[in-house]
Amino acid sequence: MSRSKWADPVLFERASAAPDPHPQGTAAPAFLAVYHRYFDFVWSSAKYLGVGADAIDDVVQEAFMVVYSRLHTLQQPEALRSWIYGIVRRTVSTHHRSNRAKVSLGVWEQARTTHPATPLELAERAAQVDLLASLLAELDEAKREVFVAVELEEMSVPEIAEALEIPLNTAYSRLRAARQNFEERLARRTAREKGDQET
Repeated sequence: MSRSKWADPVLFERASAAPDPHPQGTAAPAFLAVYHRYFDFVWSSAKYLGVGADAIDDVVQEAFMVVYSRLHTLQQPEALRSWIYGIVRRTVSTHHRSNRAKVSLGVWEQARTTHPATPLELAERAAQVDLLASLLAELDEAKREVFVAVELEEMSVPEIAEALEIPLNTAYSRLRAARQNFEERLARRTAREKGDQET
């Protein structure tokens, strides 16, 4: 499933029907601007947090409805991305609880290319995605969450610490441990595969 702003008509129909929570003169960012700027971020974050393709549309839309209803409460506009990530995280958590689903890694979107991918390129890309998912699955959830947010979503450590409501030092500690564990597992996997090829 490709990432697209599929929710525009339904989302804005619901939003326009709801009472306007943004008092006149508020300094909160305009919702439409936030929606278009952060749609891809919310969509991929939901995937990384384990939302399946069958539910991701609903989860993303629900997250943006929460953003819409609470945008006027944002105290620090410079912390908007971590604030949104916190909403996505809670929305996904609610989704998993309500469906009694186990948190699992999402399927990463294949990188877009400027030319049609060849079958060999598709196979290599799929193998890389499978390897990444396998290695990340071996990390414990707390470390994996920080690692994914920083390394894949390109959030800063202070941003993820704020979003997860954990001390900054804890976030740095989890990231260091996750990087070390990831690199060790990757090295072992590479050595094992090299040994298999030589036998």
